[in-house]
Amino acid sequence: MEASQAVRNEDNKYRLQKMKNKTIDTLYAIFRYALVIGISYIIIYPLLMKFSVAFKDKVDIYNPTIYMVPVHFTLDNIKMAMDILNYFPLLGNTLVFVIVTTLLTTASCALAGYGFARFNFPGSNVLFALVILTILVPTSTLMVPMYLHFRSFDILGVIHLVTGKEGVNLLNTYWPSIITSATAIGLKAGLFIYIFRQFFKGMPKEIEEAALIDGAGGVKTFLKIMLPNAVPPIITVVLFCFVWQYNDTFFTSLFMSESALMPIKISTLSAQANALLPGLLGVAAGGGNVKADPNHVAMIIDTGILLAIIPLIILYLVVQRYFVESVERSGIIG
Repeated sequence: MEASQAVRNEDNKYRLQKMKNKTIDTLYAIFRYALVIGISYIIIYPLLMKFSVAFKDKVDIYNPTIYMVPVHFTLDNIKMAMDILNYFPLLGNTLVFVIVTTLLTTASCALAGYGFARFNFPGSNVLFALVILTILVPTSTLMVPMYLHFRSFDILGVIHLVTGKEGVNLLNTYWPSIITSATAIGLKAGLFIYIFRQFFKGMPKEIEEAALIDGAGGVKTFLKIMLPNAVPPIITVVLFCFVWQYNDTFFTSLFMSESALMPIKISTLSAQANALLPGLLGVAAGGGNVKADPNHVAMIIDTGILLAIIPLIILYLVVQRYFVESVERSGIIG
């Protein structure tokens, strides 16, 4: 009897412990899902609001019963925002610029990262420390020297020596961004060099030794062996660089303030909407100083911002699986 009672007690304790563990797991799952849903809502809510505004007629602005779903659906906001932005030529020009600078940045940073990972030379640690320092230094502190440098661009004083002039003014051209991207000193280049360096440092040296025995030099080893194996960091750097370059307002406003690029146009969208909206609505045909409804202008601005970020949303939907895999396998976690 005592033995059977002890067995029953142990069985009850096991069931209670199992029930307790199951309750804890359930509460943790509820907390985890609530946290994920809350964070997702915070991120997605502004996007949903912009989609709502994009299809909302201006008569719905002052209807207090309307919140997310418009009563009067219209495409007028999208059409007017496209007209103000000159959207498709602007988007095409921006994509060409971003793709070129992204490819140049990826190539130059991969080469620099490979050099830091595999070649030991005097001062390599100091130079890499300076590369890491560029990640920490605010870009605004570099504004004046970079502006002056490209206002009178001269390599080793050659132009001044030959022509006697101070240099070539590269401002309001694409050359400053192309030069900085091709020389691994562009936007976030320090972070990209670090990613490549960490990845190449983790690769076995036997691969390079085998290539050296086969007669391959450093450049051929990098191009034919190391780079094809560096797909994860390449995908990571390409996506990061594309998004940051597409959204960049610092370098574009500093070097190319008069260029037709998406960040510059979006930063001046409010002024353009106030100036052009009355004409698009046909209320300024009779002359006079006609001002647009500020609430309607705000709708056009939100729609223009939505049009600007739609390419990035499409990019994320297409490559998000590859991006997550590349981040897990690249040097970011190394």
